[in-house]
Amino acid sequence: MVQGTTSDAGKSTLVTALCRWLKRQGVSVVPFKPQNMALNSAVTTDGGEIGRAQAVQAQAAGLKPHTDMNPILLKPNSDVGAQVIIHGRAVSNMDAVAYHDYKRVAMEAVLASHRRLRDAYQVVMVEGAGSPAEINLRANDIANMGFAEAVDCAVILIADIDKGGVFAHLIGTLALLSPSEQARIKGFVINRFRGDIALLQPGLDWLEQRTGKPVLGVLPYLIDFHLEAEDAVDVRQSAKSEQTLKVVVPVLPRISNHTDFDPLRLHPQVDLCFVGPGQAIPPADLIILPGSKSVRADLAWLREQGWEAAIQRHLRYGGKLLGICGGLQMLGECIADPLGLEGPGGQNEGLGLLRFSTTLAAHKQLRNVHGRLGIDDVEISGYEIHAGISDGPALERAAVRLDDGRLDGAISEDGQVLGTYLHGLFESPAACEALLRWAGLESPQRVDYQALRERDIERLADLVEKHLDVGRLLTLCRLPTETDA
Repeated sequence: MVQGTTSDAGKSTLVTALCRWLKRQGVSVVPFKPQNMALNSAVTTDGGEIGRAQAVQAQAAGLKPHTDMNPILLKPNSDVGAQVIIHGRAVSNMDAVAYHDYKRVAMEAVLASHRRLRDAYQVVMVEGAGSPAEINLRANDIANMGFAEAVDCAVILIADIDKGGVFAHLIGTLALLSPSEQARIKGFVINRFRGDIALLQPGLDWLEQRTGKPVLGVLPYLIDFHLEAEDAVDVRQSAKSEQTLKVVVPVLPRISNHTDFDPLRLHPQVDLCFVGPGQAIPPADLIILPGSKSVRADLAWLREQGWEAAIQRHLRYGGKLLGICGGLQMLGECIADPLGLEGPGGQNEGLGLLRFSTTLAAHKQLRNVHGRLGIDDVEISGYEIHAGISDGPALERAAVRLDDGRLDGAISEDGQVLGTYLHGLFESPAACEALLRWAGLESPQRVDYQALRERDIERLADLVEKHLDVGRLLTLCRLPTETDA
């Protein structure tokens, strides 16, 4: 199990790397995260949803995503509450106190999934959440040491040296664990190191002497590296060519699946700008309204920021507007939530740019889909994760014609506004090219985002072989080493 001294220490990345490295050795390995809190999710082969990071780890292991890989997914819909998803299906909305009491039930789901994976694969590579030293969350823990103790799992502790204070992070985390939990940590990994390793070596020697535990290796800081973020919005971009398309994405309080925009960040002809609270929307060729876990609340917040007027001005000057999932719903005339699924029940007036209305329903739509994009009749693939049911005349001018016969989304009569329920639409090279041309880029380059992701997974596995103690890693996985032969 990989645990971290902090959030974003590199747990997801290391698990991804280890999954691909073990796959290279001919080992059947599967990723597993007991509990994940994230608004970036993926649709699985068994029709549920899991954290996006586990879907990438599944790719690294050569597997299709399955709900057992992430049995508990928490999707925050307020500062104190979240939708609780068990084995891929939403079961309830709970505040933090109610969920804390519910953890005993959640642990049963976690252990059931782990047993199934353990019976089917040689190695279950587990990712923790946050830090194991969060004292307020120790009771009934199912994400870190509580799980590791329950299944008798060895732990690797990773820390990010780029944040500073790496030795304090490691020693402090270790000090806050119980004696049995301390014994469970079998080694340290230091992540994102830049510079001469010789200057770090005295600290590594001290750490091993102080704790009696080995440093399994030091991973370098990778330049031009990308994997989907688990939750935080990643604003890094690749180098741009002279011909660029300016794209603006408002960062809503409950923005979901912002990984939709990773292919645009990495595209050499797209200048992607995320706009946060208190900022004005700058001039752009394309504005994209993203997905949202709380559509009505986020739409009200968007209006409070003065962004509705900015969107109207953008359209008057000929700019293009794209809405994805919750962003599509905002484009319509009305959003109703009679059951109070995303907050207090009621309805809100939409932006009124497309003639349709949306009602949130208890049953969530979860599908991986394929079809043809309406604006250029090219292939497109993506996934649906939404509770809304939309209806109205605008939907007769569909944005996408799906292979299952359904129509998805809408295009305005003047062609300026387009909305779709499909996440991941920019990952299809032909669809991305067509959408960029629609938005105003004269000669878009075709970029294979899947190939870029695969390239970086391979780079991670190379780092494991070069910088980590692979013999010790095999021993921790209870696999034979060269010395055992």
